[in-house]
Amino acid sequence: MLKSALQTTYLRACLNSHRPVLVKSWKMASQSFVSVAAPPQLADPNLFRQEAFVNNEWVSKSETFGVQDPASGAEIGRVPEMTAEDTRVAIDAASTAFQSWSKTTGKQRHDLLKKWYDAIMANQEDLAKILTWENGKTLAEARGEIAYGASFYEWFAEEAVRTYGTTIPSPMPGQRYVTIKQPVGPVGIILPFNFPNAMLTRKVGAALAAGCTVVIKPGPEVPYSALALCELAKRVGIPAGVVNIVTTLDHAPEIGKELCTNPAIKKISFTGSTAVGKLLVQQSAGTMKKVSMELGGNAPFIVFDDADLDAAVDGALASKFRGTGQTCVCANRIYVQRGVYDAFAEKLAAKVKQFKVGHGFDPEVTHGPLINDRAVAKVQRHLDDAVSKGGKIVAGGKALGGNFFEPTVVTGMTNDMQIATEETFGPIAGLFAFDTEEEIIERANNTPFGLAAYFFSRDVGRVWRVSEQLEAGMVGANSGIISSCYAPFGGVKESGLGREGSHLGIDDYMQVKYINMGGI
Repeated sequence: MLKSALQTTYLRACLNSHRPVLVKSWKMASQSFVSVAAPPQLADPNLFRQEAFVNNEWVSKSETFGVQDPASGAEIGRVPEMTAEDTRVAIDAASTAFQSWSKTTGKQRHDLLKKWYDAIMANQEDLAKILTWENGKTLAEARGEIAYGASFYEWFAEEAVRTYGTTIPSPMPGQRYVTIKQPVGPVGIILPFNFPNAMLTRKVGAALAAGCTVVIKPGPEVPYSALALCELAKRVGIPAGVVNIVTTLDHAPEIGKELCTNPAIKKISFTGSTAVGKLLVQQSAGTMKKVSMELGGNAPFIVFDDADLDAAVDGALASKFRGTGQTCVCANRIYVQRGVYDAFAEKLAAKVKQFKVGHGFDPEVTHGPLINDRAVAKVQRHLDDAVSKGGKIVAGGKALGGNFFEPTVVTGMTNDMQIATEETFGPIAGLFAFDTEEEIIERANNTPFGLAAYFFSRDVGRVWRVSEQLEAGMVGANSGIISSCYAPFGGVKESGLGREGSHLGIDDYMQVKYINMGGI
């Protein structure tokens, strides 16, 4: 794949070779590509569940909603349309389970999370097929996500036994001061579509390791990955009520409100848009819940004239086009210093032209579809706006029909274009020119968002200066891939609150209790 990204576990996992799945070729927009595939054959068909999961029971309802393959538009299946009332049942189950789960030892939670991790990796191929089917990303990338997602269970299993307290020197001879960490309580988790496996494990791993129970609402586009994980949780012995899933399409606002306002839920963890995140924070304020918010971004990707251009191109490809551009840490504004602008644009366009768009089950495909027609419409709007204001398409630029859009490179970008201020969440790389380091720091930071930022330079002093001055929660210096279970994930400004992953991730699911021991 991309040499600058090969150091990461996620990207290495994406390169594992497995047998192909039967696919069919179609022609659209004068380009041949695969848009239809036969349903995947699972080694374990029981991993494909079409019910909600509450208190270790599979729950069916007469009211259901359909889930579509974003590549073909064909219906994959139907899952229950849960309501706020159903959510209260799940919250009650989580609250009851919390009374016993919170009293388990860190070692007991470690052992169960490790079993869950082992079960995921033993079923990696089936889980990847389910993920590709409902999300659209390539099977190679889906395999990588399964391994990456599982790593959070392994990591937080190990953190479960390390939730240390402190001893504090007391100024009073007859008193001793200590602190302990305790689980915050049942947690409401609301997930997006773009990482159906890893978004869940990153949150649930930390919550369960801390001693919390969870009620999860997966993205309506991708419920099957979450439900497959619940099937494995039940098999490895995660107790009843510790993990619960409510599925919905039409009742998302009321279920979200129930999770945020129900006093039994003590914390909300959300990944999604800043607008929805702000609403959830407002709704959670009435019961003073802890909140973790991983929200929208507008990531700058900066190429200085002293950069290794080949490495910068590979980094841009990895950051911009992973998941067909549908990641929250995607490079959205690519700034290239004027002295290397033309050379970088030429190299990037040449690589992008080699991409193959199609169904994720085609082993030759590098990029799958966007998730739905609304995503396609936004990409087209951003592209049309850029071209109307002087942007030049140097690679791609075509909607291919359905949810497919060519990976695209546009030069001549200016600050008045929509891509400069809006997150595209799609496969357009817009290249802006700049002149000085001082100028680009100001332009990169001129946004209310601050999730991720990237830059390439071989000047050691510049690496330190720019890393410290960029207003982002995460910075990739000479790296286009930054996500890892070992490192803290999260943003600043309007890109969120809290951190996920790393040794800091479990703290968002715990509270510190101070104990004053007197009479000594």
